[in-house]
Amino acid sequence: MRKSDRREPRIGARTAVALVFGCSAAVLVVEIVSLRLLAPHLGLTLETSTLVIGLALAAIAAGSWLGGRWADEHDGRAVLGLLLVVSGAVVAATPFLVRGAAGLAGGAFLLVAAGASIIVPGALLSAVHPVVTALRLSTLEETGSVVGRLSGLGTAGAILGTVLTGFVLVSRVPVTWIMVGLGVLLVVGGVAVEVGSRRGLAGTAAVVTVVGGLGAALAPSGCDVETKYHCAVVTSDPERPTERVLVLDDLRHSTVDLADPTKLEFAYVKALAAATGSQLPEGAVRAHHLGGGGLTLPRFLAAERPGTVSTVSEIDPGVVTLDTERLGLRTGPDLRVRVEDARVGLRAVGSGTLDLVVGDAFGGVSVPWHLTTREALTDVRRVLTDDGLYAANLIDHEPLGFARAEVRTLGTVFDHVALAATPAATRGEGGGNLVVLASAAPIDVAGWRAAIAARDLDWEVIDGAALEAWVGDSPVLTDDHAPVDQLLTPYPPRAPATVG
Repeated sequence: MRKSDRREPRIGARTAVALVFGCSAAVLVVEIVSLRLLAPHLGLTLETSTLVIGLALAAIAAGSWLGGRWADEHDGRAVLGLLLVVSGAVVAATPFLVRGAAGLAGGAFLLVAAGASIIVPGALLSAVHPVVTALRLSTLEETGSVVGRLSGLGTAGAILGTVLTGFVLVSRVPVTWIMVGLGVLLVVGGVAVEVGSRRGLAGTAAVVTVVGGLGAALAPSGCDVETKYHCAVVTSDPERPTERVLVLDDLRHSTVDLADPTKLEFAYVKALAAATGSQLPEGAVRAHHLGGGGLTLPRFLAAERPGTVSTVSEIDPGVVTLDTERLGLRTGPDLRVRVEDARVGLRAVGSGTLDLVVGDAFGGVSVPWHLTTREALTDVRRVLTDDGLYAANLIDHEPLGFARAEVRTLGTVFDHVALAATPAATRGEGGGNLVVLASAAPIDVAGWRAAIAARDLDWEVIDGAALEAWVGDSPVLTDDHAPVDQLLTPYPPRAPATVG
């Protein structure tokens, strides 16, 4: 194209900026929120994150390529509004598609629904960029500046979408409403583009989409509360009127008896309680809990050992609110709950000040990897007294790769380690919950075994040579290499284990 062939841009500068910036931001919002929607069903694992990121990148690549081809062969103004309207419809429907698919045929259609929910809007929104670029070009001599300017604005939009979602939206708005709200905004934007270009095809579709999206938004999400990290539900049994069960996503995290905090339901909690009773001197103790859930064990210690001071690191403020409003939590000088990452919170604890540290933090069915490493456990050892006890709840499944690696890692930090689990798990078969104790002082294995039996648990306790044989040549987990998610897989989609 010669200078004499210069033509007027076919789309205004402000409209071009708004479209490229907004669509790039929307793609990242969809990516981040999709990860939140899938985590309850697939687990918050490296594989889940990789799946979502990979699908989003594939959608961006496909949309950019197809949008560029369309822009070369057609007038892009004919499709801009339709791209926004269709992507908005899919985005608004995504929470309901994903949750509905998770409940069909044991989740067999979940990956299909997830793929469509990410790829369709991601590709359509990514196609906007090359279409707008072609519409803004007036001469080949300004190709570099137009492409560079719009690419920079698109990247800025993606950054804003990431920061806004991660730091603002997810902490304040349920993920269902984030997606429905974004979908409606995209539809409205599509209508505006169509009206501006005097085309009515997308306008008609937009009315149907808005009505359908708002109707879908009124459908129940199945959650009592959508917290910052979970779909949370509190259930009760009419035959047990004082008991409440905290369910986070699809997993039973805690059972609390409002009338009797010493009444314990889950086997692993009974094993932890047996450990505190058999390993720690009588009387009050100083305890720190990595992970809160329903705070079953802190309540138990407060009732069983009056004067005990417990501090809890719970990362999800929504869970703490639910504990207070629905599970009868009463905090005070003897029971403090801090909303914080457990490892970060541990740094604020003084050295040699605790009798007990309890590890019971989970993302899905996985212990967050940064709490499993030698460096993290060294910090646990730092805050304990010389005869203090670290007690952790683990979940794993055959071949128990993660549990074996974590026990070996504990052995590099503590002089004494013991494990309690079902007979099948101690044989290296099956899976579920396992409880591990670690201390610089000798562990009273016989006492723990007797205390477990007294709570009617058919669990075994192993240590010494038997535990070393069980661990085998498992790797040591470090901050530099902790493949927790890979060691945990494969595991069933709906694990029978309980977490706290």
